[in-house]
Amino acid sequence: MKILFLGDVMGRAGRRAVCENLARLRDAWKLDFIVVNAENATSGMGLSAAHAQTLLEAGADCLTLGDHAFDQKDMLRFIEQEPRIIRPLNFSKAAPGKGARLFSARNGRKVLVAQALGQVFMKRPFDDPFSALEPVLKSHPPGGLAHAILVDFHCEATSEKMAMGHFCDGRASLVVGTHTHVPTADAMILARGTGYLTDAGMCGDYNSVIGMEKQEPLRRFLTGMPKERFTPATGDATLSGVYVETDDRTGMATRIAMVRDGGLLQAAAP
Repeated sequence: MKILFLGDVMGRAGRRAVCENLARLRDAWKLDFIVVNAENATSGMGLSAAHAQTLLEAGADCLTLGDHAFDQKDMLRFIEQEPRIIRPLNFSKAAPGKGARLFSARNGRKVLVAQALGQVFMKRPFDDPFSALEPVLKSHPPGGLAHAILVDFHCEATSEKMAMGHFCDGRASLVVGTHTHVPTADAMILARGTGYLTDAGMCGDYNSVIGMEKQEPLRRFLTGMPKERFTPATGDATLSGVYVETDDRTGMATRIAMVRDGGLLQAAAP
């Protein structure tokens, strides 16, 4: 199976890039399934129902969220109506929606998508992500009902992301980190067959400070004093993420490649 994962969609620039290019990439790379992290798609803080619908109509098969999952309050209701949106498994137990779900790809094969939040350097003490993922992985062994298993690990620390990759090695097709908005250069297949990337980066304007217009972040770094709200940068966006091919029989990755399309970053494609 050929799967594309795109990192955090950042504001209007990221949404525009996804909507203008996703159909082209699906056709060019003959993609079977597309997952997009969309937790910053609405003004850089959360995902609204309207913007979720826009990204799904553009061709995303699944949208994942993150620590800003419910910053847009209409998502509290919309996520119960739209099964193609996944929130973190280890979010509040009272949170609506699901943290893992089995999807049907366009070719009829099954893809399990799960998401968890890290704990290191995160602002809130979320539940242990490893314990949260364990029953999901245990109930879907490689070669079982799911032809491919994708884990979006949304966290700050690279060490925690790497630990999750090794924790899932041999049990997931792909473990990909999100949240920091900076793509790492370590796409690889781990010892037992799991594709891994520490961070997918963002779909947004890289002439910025992790997707935000530069002036206010710079002011805060220089003076320690806020003056205005952060505003997403609106220039040409780079679509950043990872492409993986999997073996339908084993569920393991057979090929992995960085993805960077458009905008300022050097292009990379399968």
